[in-house]
Amino acid sequence: MPHPKSKALSSLFRSAVKARSKPSSSPADDATLKHFVSSLDTSSSEFPKISPKTSISLGIGSETTSHPENSTKQLSQTLSSILCGGSPDSQLTNDEKPLEKVLDVPWFPTLSHNNISLRRKEVSRERKQKWVFKNTQGGRLDRLVKTCAQKLGTEATIQVFGKLGRETGVKEYKALLGICIEKARTSDDEEASLEQIYKAFQLFEEMKEQGFQIEEETYGPFFMYLIDMGMIEEFHFFRGVITDENSRSLSRLGYYEMLLWVRVNNEEKIQELCNGIAADDADKPDLTDYGAEEISDFIFYYASNMPNLAVEDVILKFKDLHAQLVVTPSSTSYNKLVTYCCDSFKVHAALDIVDQMCEAGLTLSIEMFHSILRASEESFEFNLVHRIYSVICHQSLEPNCETFRIMINLHVKMKDFDGAYDLLKDMKKINLTPTAGIYNAIMGGYFREKNIYGGLMVLKQMGDADVKPDSQTFCYLLNNCECEEDIIKYYEKLKCAGVQVTKHVFMALINAYASCGQFEKAKQVVLDKGVPIKSLNEIKSVLVSALALHGQISDAFDIYEEIKNSGFNLEPKAIILLIEYHQSEGDLTRLLQLLEELNDPDYRVEGSCRILLYCVRYNHLSSAIDLLKQLKNTFHDNELAMEAILDEVFSLIAEIEPVNLKIGLDLLTAIKEELGLRPSRKSLDFLLAACVNGKDLDNSRLIWREYQTAGFTHNVLSFLRMYQACLACGDHKSAANILHKIPKDDPHVCCVIKACQTTYAKSSVKGKKKKAGAASNDLKI
Repeated sequence: MPHPKSKALSSLFRSAVKARSKPSSSPADDATLKHFVSSLDTSSSEFPKISPKTSISLGIGSETTSHPENSTKQLSQTLSSILCGGSPDSQLTNDEKPLEKVLDVPWFPTLSHNNISLRRKEVSRERKQKWVFKNTQGGRLDRLVKTCAQKLGTEATIQVFGKLGRETGVKEYKALLGICIEKARTSDDEEASLEQIYKAFQLFEEMKEQGFQIEEETYGPFFMYLIDMGMIEEFHFFRGVITDENSRSLSRLGYYEMLLWVRVNNEEKIQELCNGIAADDADKPDLTDYGAEEISDFIFYYASNMPNLAVEDVILKFKDLHAQLVVTPSSTSYNKLVTYCCDSFKVHAALDIVDQMCEAGLTLSIEMFHSILRASEESFEFNLVHRIYSVICHQSLEPNCETFRIMINLHVKMKDFDGAYDLLKDMKKINLTPTAGIYNAIMGGYFREKNIYGGLMVLKQMGDADVKPDSQTFCYLLNNCECEEDIIKYYEKLKCAGVQVTKHVFMALINAYASCGQFEKAKQVVLDKGVPIKSLNEIKSVLVSALALHGQISDAFDIYEEIKNSGFNLEPKAIILLIEYHQSEGDLTRLLQLLEELNDPDYRVEGSCRILLYCVRYNHLSSAIDLLKQLKNTFHDNELAMEAILDEVFSLIAEIEPVNLKIGLDLLTAIKEELGLRPSRKSLDFLLAACVNGKDLDNSRLIWREYQTAGFTHNVLSFLRMYQACLACGDHKSAANILHKIPKDDPHVCCVIKACQTTYAKSSVKGKKKKAGAASNDLKI
């Protein structure tokens, strides 16, 4: 979807071109251009206004009639005033000694007055009538042009260089275009962005009038801005501006056109360009106009941006198009495809692509393997570390400390500490020194397993290897302290080691004291003078979480109120913990208030689900229905997401004691009638289990019919549940009928049947032994 810029912008540009192409146009001929320029409100522009008292004019095409020497002098005074932040008028009327002339001394805003005379001597030896900038001074020129453009504006900067005796060249125009692009990108005002685009157009026109060829290094960044903003009409207008003077750029502009269609997801145009290349159409970009790497990049962008394609289909499309165009996939496009797979957590597919790169003899980078390793971690496919490390070794790549850190972390998450230590030995073999982060990965794994001895062993190994612990090391140690003495000991060690006390250290102190039951000392941590002010609210939120987690709900809410009164908001994680542990009856209003503070969609869904369960537990039917409606709107009718939430709700109903079937049945009705949803099989299973627990035969039969209404056939589990319900309610005849329909080829099913018979046989009515015995015979398998 193109960026919502002015529809008339291109037509205004065309009008401007026509107006500028005539040497002596009448006011009527210039009407369109003048109307556009006057429509740009520059009253609030950041460019300073130049007083008419000065002899220079900053408008395009303006001229000065003053004597050259006076003009130079006034220019010096004006620039000194503007660049130093003053007013040109006040500078001219000021009786005090003016600042050093900018034409006599180059502008160095931080230059000390004590060094001015020395600097003048240096300048007098170096300066000529015209400034000469060597290639090594390109950065200095860019900074000068950028500063002038920011202070004066692009048009005025061009005139300033003319006044200073330097012709404006391609480098200057390129720097000025960079300023326009930067301002357009950073502006939130549409009109301000359009103004910068118009200024870029003026600069291109100026370059053409000066006889400069507009090459890719000049127009490329500007076209990338138009592409990023999805400005299709403007792109084609400026493409015409470039190709009118430089037809050689046609093939390069085809590259940018492909990027544009990819950006706006115009599949038809992308296919048209690809077909043109494949068919070698004279009206389309020729295959020879592009490098093989660019063609390969085109193919990747096209395949990866096709809608509704699975990753496997994208890879297949990538391969097919390369074969069709007789182009070998480049290392760059392969890398992008690997990244694409990793972003989708398709690690096996990424590794298959790596294998193809190896077969093609392409260069592999260790950074690419970092992406694959991280994707393996995020997709919980930790065991792939073995395959990845094997490829790294086979390809003779040089893993660095970060490579080993991630691989060791993956071994630790598999609880393979031996494998982690083997990698540590491999590091030493290639003369890599393990970092604190690598040891921290192993230490964290031991502590997650509640293996305190193992964690402390890693600390000793760090000392033996002369690796200094960092703040993360001490965070692990503090978080796993079992007594107050250990907390004090490690905190003192931290300070003695000169380790910075970060916000995470303060958080670890809070959690450590709270775990040891020292809640008052946990509260004292936030009063420490070393607590970073910018992190105070985040640290207080951790305090709220720690107090709530250890049952100190009242204290947690006191800190929460303190945060609110200070004008801050509680961190989302802390709010979730307050909701989770604030579960006493009668607190629904407070919970709903907490929910309103969750703005992040994911946290709000989590908070809503927790409050929904609270409503079910304490029989708040209307609030539960309202929350379900909100969740349904959030998921935009995503039935799978809603099904998972409803399954959790009915699971709770099956567990509640005493049994509350009424809210379950009322929710079932609301789900069908108010939300328009169909209950899942699992939800009905849970409701039927609640009927068994409540020994409610009538509602069991009601739920039994609901299976058919929802379109489900009765399976083994539903038959077993209904069999159990009939036995629990004493309806042995119905139980016997259901028993005949249950398949008995599964030994586990037979065990459940036996258990039901054993459990509910005791409920037989006393005094009717004969009848009960006959019924019992009917139930035998």
